[in-house]
Amino acid sequence: MIATVPGFVKWIFKKRIWEWTASNKSIYLTFDDGPIPEVTPWVLEQLKQYNVKATFFCIGDNVQKHPDIFRQIIAEDHSIGNHTFNHLNGWKTKTPEYVLNTLKAQQTLEKNLPGKEPNKNPLFRPPYGRLKEKQAKELQKRGFRIVMWSVLSMDYAEISPQKCLDNVLKNVRPGSIIVFHDSLKARNNVTEILPKLLEQLKAEGYTFKKL
Repeated sequence: MIATVPGFVKWIFKKRIWEWTASNKSIYLTFDDGPIPEVTPWVLEQLKQYNVKATFFCIGDNVQKHPDIFRQIIAEDHSIGNHTFNHLNGWKTKTPEYVLNTLKAQQTLEKNLPGKEPNKNPLFRPPYGRLKEKQAKELQKRGFRIVMWSVLSMDYAEISPQKCLDNVLKNVRPGSIIVFHDSLKARNNVTEILPKLLEQLKAEGYTFKKL
């Protein structure tokens, strides 16, 4: 998997969100696969220190296991999105099962929204970025906005922290949606580079916004 998405892929799947508004050098930091106690609270602390807002695409099963951390994400004014209940690979899952799993995750997220009305057009990101077009259409009919990305840090891969950092710094531009992970697999890279990334991009005049 490459750090950026070719333009023709964005054109083919143009009903999915690949980038967001680029006003005021805005960029959009996202975290997939949480919440988990080993990583997510640390990420939240870094975001607080740098006064940065982000979007967390949460696995329903993790929300069910760690509702307190999920509520902390919301309490600190970050956005949330759906990442299925069991981190399903859409290419390997039948459409009815995939849709039901996503709806189960959404119910779990909404159950743990403290005093907030559910979003009528919730954000959804497919695990691995793998989603059949039929699955996408079924979710979109139910109001989901499918969010992909324009910059992939590859923090989960067996690459050096410097390479991970370069993946973002060399490809970021106004409007970029950047993917990190608050997961055990990505922990080493994330904990090494996130403060450096936030500091450098802020110095370059970028503004971090939530989706």
